[in-house]
Amino acid sequence: MLTPSSFACGQWVAPGPDAAQIIGPVSGGVIARAGGAALDYAAMVEHAVQRGGPALRAMTFHDRARMIKALAQAIDARKEELYALNGLTGATRKDGWADIEGGIFTLLGIAGKGRREMPDGHVYVDGPVEALSRKGGFLGQHIAVPLRGVAVHINAFNFPVWGMLEKLGPTLLAGVPAIVKPATQTCYLTEACVRIMLESGLLPDGALQLIVGGTGDLLSRLGPQDVVSFTGSAETGLKLRSTPALLRNATRFVAEQDSLNASILGPDVAPGSPAFDLFVRQVVTEMTVKAGQKCTAIRRILAPEAHLDALGEAIAARLGQVTIGDPAGDAEMGALASADQKQAVLDVIAALEGETCAIASGQNDIPEGPGTGFLAPHLLHCADPDAAARVHEMEAFGPVSTLMPYRDLDHAAALANRGGGSLVASLVTDDPAVARQVAVETAAWHGRLYITGTSVLKEGTGHGAPLPALVHGGPGRAGGGEELGGVRGVLHYMQRTAIQGSADVLTAITGQWVPGAAEIAGPEHPFRRNFDAIGIGETLWTETRQVTLEDIEHFAHFTGDTFYAHMDEDAARANPFFPGRVAHGYLLLSFAAGLFVQPDPGPVLANTGLNGLSFQKPVSPGDSLRVRLVARRKTRRTDSYGEVAWHVTLYNQDREQVAEYELLTMVAYAA
Repeated sequence: MLTPSSFACGQWVAPGPDAAQIIGPVSGGVIARAGGAALDYAAMVEHAVQRGGPALRAMTFHDRARMIKALAQAIDARKEELYALNGLTGATRKDGWADIEGGIFTLLGIAGKGRREMPDGHVYVDGPVEALSRKGGFLGQHIAVPLRGVAVHINAFNFPVWGMLEKLGPTLLAGVPAIVKPATQTCYLTEACVRIMLESGLLPDGALQLIVGGTGDLLSRLGPQDVVSFTGSAETGLKLRSTPALLRNATRFVAEQDSLNASILGPDVAPGSPAFDLFVRQVVTEMTVKAGQKCTAIRRILAPEAHLDALGEAIAARLGQVTIGDPAGDAEMGALASADQKQAVLDVIAALEGETCAIASGQNDIPEGPGTGFLAPHLLHCADPDAAARVHEMEAFGPVSTLMPYRDLDHAAALANRGGGSLVASLVTDDPAVARQVAVETAAWHGRLYITGTSVLKEGTGHGAPLPALVHGGPGRAGGGEELGGVRGVLHYMQRTAIQGSADVLTAITGQWVPGAAEIAGPEHPFRRNFDAIGIGETLWTETRQVTLEDIEHFAHFTGDTFYAHMDEDAARANPFFPGRVAHGYLLLSFAAGLFVQPDPGPVLANTGLNGLSFQKPVSPGDSLRVRLVARRKTRRTDSYGEVAWHVTLYNQDREQVAEYELLTMVAYAA
């Protein structure tokens, strides 16, 4: 008998006397008691806000990213403890891989995004500096900082590990504490993962709390600095979203809800082709993984009228080969999460009978027994999808999908959009023109479009696989929210604020040098100074170098770049951009490096990139160059070196700006 506990205010709280019994979908017997404990929700919010929030905000984005990576590694080291419980949910080990390994992969992906794309500081810079005055001395800059509240995560039963971690990773990276509320039916698996993270000692006190059971009056205690992130049914989402306190306080509410996802077989894909077989495998996979209990599963299959029968037969044949049984054994498909969930799916199938007929259902051998959740895959056929309504409105959250014909691509797109907004729609085609037409006509109604075919036969990530770098969410029926999406997902837990002030003010706030801010003269050449010694704003002004016609011609012949603007005076003058023959832009960059580089061995290890190069004014023979090099920002990368970004500006003899760019160098730390 499992007794999953809550974790509140730094203490584990065992199930109370009114704990609910959890019936296992495999055995049909009681496997756990959960909930029923008297939790002080006001104290939990206060604990998160007063303890967890300040501790997380004291860390930089990179500190938090390293913590998230370490959490993923801690879970990975003990993942067999999670697999030991996974079968109790009705899921096979393959299903558990998507949940457990998928959660670990997502945390690692989020941590990597934080290290690569966010600063090693406390303020995220969002977009470029905006000049707000005629002379450019008064500036604007958008920044993002962590919200000062708590994130409440309300998760669904189908992915008790991934569903928690895909919300928790961005939340912690943002610097916001979380209160996690898993669905009771599979909460024991979530609780086991939370224990692993807490026992790792990596999380600050108050950064993570867990509610097993009901949320009581928790939502009524939230304010404008808090976030509710919900995954579940549209009905439950509407109920939660309508909580008066959330409406009154404009509390952020992120929802990922029901989704009648569609998959389209392109008109160019013929039966028997590799792309056709790919489509069949994709449909069967999405119907049977997690017993179809996926928010991204394919619910509607759209095929050209000419290929409908062949497709139905191919899918039915594959479904008939799927073995169903104890997920701890060799079965390919386990059980739904509960007998109640099985009945809910059967109720929807019954409601669709007036619009559909069964192509394949019940032909698989399945274990019998009261209270179990085993259900064979059901492939339905809707002959007239235009006249049908329920098939586009009712989701059977299980191994059920409906096949329907389309006349042309516009019709296919219209049918896909009839779902009223989904998390993902997919298309199998080998014709880029087909892909473009479907994308243009359907993108507004779907959070993700998965387009695959023969050319990426072995590389596709799968219709139903949300990835940490891509947005997970969708409009309308799907909830209108977004999760993941790289840094986009982190910003849901941060406040975007417009800062107005001088260049010095913006530099002080962001920790990144802004052109126009004070320039600091260092005691020696900055390339002689280690990472720790270089100060933001440290500046080097170089000597000047004249650009001669001989330089231009030598560079042209040496590189092979004999573009007429560099070699033909009359042709260059006829060009509206040039006064005559001019220096190559890349020649100017080479001369700039020669002016500011310190050649001796030292802390600078390598030049690793150049960003944002632009040329403002041509340089003619006889002009002179001078370079300003300013330390713009610093980012720690490894245990031995960090990245220094330098703002490089090239000027001519009249102090007119010729070019600018950002130079990236790897610089060793202090010995």
